[in-house]
Amino acid sequence: MVSSWRVQQVARDVRAGAVIAYPTEAVWGLGCDPWDEEAVYRLLAIKSRPVDKGLILVADNIRQFDFLFQDFPEAWMDRMASTWPGPNTWLVPHQDLLPEWITGKHASVALRVSDHPLVRELCALVGPIVSTSANPTGRPPAMSRLRIEQYFRGQVDVVLNGALGGRKNPSVIRDLVTGEVIRP
Repeated sequence: MVSSWRVQQVARDVRAGAVIAYPTEAVWGLGCDPWDEEAVYRLLAIKSRPVDKGLILVADNIRQFDFLFQDFPEAWMDRMASTWPGPNTWLVPHQDLLPEWITGKHASVALRVSDHPLVRELCALVGPIVSTSANPTGRPPAMSRLRIEQYFRGQVDVVLNGALGGRKNPSVIRDLVTGEVIRP
């Protein structure tokens, strides 16, 4: 995949600690490098989201999450692989391989492999990133760049312009271990 100059610049910004806004399949998202504690806490503050709720990680492909899948049953791997890329988020046991600022108070972490071209292009360059809806807690998710500006007024470092993916709803969230649908 050949990345555009703009996505390459945003990738550099993410690696340097930026909090970004970007289009996803259904709504605008906020993201940052999940390993950058300062960036994650800044994103949480911008959104007014408590750390104990945890965050979603989004990737370009399932292999970007391989470090989490040690000793996973083949059935679990098949379950995830059959729904990705696409609008499916899986709650996966994190086995204490991720920091608490990502997992919150949970024994699992939310993972998704996007089918949005800009998200995939960005994650191909930087690896998984945080993906949370671009809205202050309790407000509707942003559906436009204008709403990003209205909600966050200069608090977001970079906006990756692009179109939403055309889906009507955010991703379905399922528990990998039980198969239970958490958010339809």
